[in-house]
Amino acid sequence: MTVKYTKDHEWVRVEGDTATVGVSDYAQSQLGDVVFVELPELGRSVEQGKEAAVVESVKAASEVFAPVSGEVVAVNEALADDPSMVNAAAEGGGWFFKLRLSNPSELDALMDEAAYKDFVEGLH
Repeated sequence: MTVKYTKDHEWVRVEGDTATVGVSDYAQSQLGDVVFVELPELGRSVEQGKEAAVVESVKAASEVFAPVSGEVVAVNEALADDPSMVNAAAEGGGWFFKLRLSNPSELDALMDEAAYKDFVEGLH
């Protein structure tokens, strides 16, 4: 299992040819209380770096970009009823959607956890 991060604060956890996507713990802390999540439709193809979902908090609405390209094979329906799961478990139960990878080599351009931590520390 591999976990990678983007400069837009998405994470992607890859198991086989399936990638689970969400926002990082840093992103949820910057957003504040999440009040709504708009998820992509099942079967939709998303492209790396393009908008795939929207997360709204008491502070702002933000796009969630696809860290890798693929077809949406699952969405986290629980977020519709309880969007605060993003705050409680951003990198666990608060995931947004799952993709079937169309180009696994795109993962090579993303940061590992150590590089992402360095990146976030550089933002302060």
